[in-house]
Amino acid sequence: MPFPDQPKETPIPPKLNRWNWGAFWLNWIWGLGNSTYIALLMFVPLVNFVIIFVLGAKGSQWAWKNRLWANEQHFVRTQRNWARAGFAVFVGSILLFGSFFYGIVSLMKNSDAYKMSMREVRASQQVTDVLGKPIESGWFVTGNIHLNGIEGRADLSIPVSGPICSGTVTSRSIKELGSWKIYLLVVQSECLVSPIVLKNLNNIQIPGSSRPVSSETAGLLKVLAPQVQISPI
Repeated sequence: MPFPDQPKETPIPPKLNRWNWGAFWLNWIWGLGNSTYIALLMFVPLVNFVIIFVLGAKGSQWAWKNRLWANEQHFVRTQRNWARAGFAVFVGSILLFGSFFYGIVSLMKNSDAYKMSMREVRASQQVTDVLGKPIESGWFVTGNIHLNGIEGRADLSIPVSGPICSGTVTSRSIKELGSWKIYLLVVQSECLVSPIVLKNLNNIQIPGSSRPVSSETAGLLKVLAPQVQISPI
C-alpha cells in the first residue's frame, strides 16, 4: 500500500511501475517478503513457468499495494535489494550447476576406461589415416560409469578430432577383478561410409560387418552415437 498519509488504494506512480527483477528471480521468496502470496503458485506444475513472468511484469504493482512504504525511495531501495539478491542467487545457481557438470565430465575423462579408449584410438593407423594426427578429444564426453568395488562398467561417447576430420568414439569397457578391459570400441566419422571397429569382443554386427548384433549393444550405439543406424538381429 502507499505511504502512511495516502489513501490505501492510491495507485503506484508510473515511474515506479516497471519490471521487477526481484520478483522474477526469487518469485515465491520475494512473494513472502512482499506479502504477495500469489507467488506461491510457483509450486503448481506448469503454472510455475508462467507465473515468474507475471511476477516480473506485475510485481511492482503488487508490492506497492500489499505493503506500507515510507516513501518512494524506500520502495525503490527495497525492490532494488531484492533484484540484487535474486541476481546473486541466479549466478550462484549457474556456477553450482556448472561446477557439478564439470566435475562429472572430469570424472569420466580421468577414468581408466576413457584413457584406455583414447590410447587405442590414437594408436590406430586406420583412425589416424582418416582423422589425421594428432587426434584430440573434445571436452563434452557423455555416457555413464558404474563402479562396485573391483567391478564396474563404462559406456562412453567421446568426441574426437584431427587435422583432417572429426568423429565420435563409442566405447564400452568392463572392470573385472580390478582390471578394465575394452569390449567395444568404434570410431564413427562423417568422413567414413561405415565406422572403424577397433574392438568388438561381444561378436556384434557394426554396419559393413556380417556379425550379428545384440539388442543391448544396438541400444548402446543408438544412445551414444545416434547418427549410426543399426538393427538388432
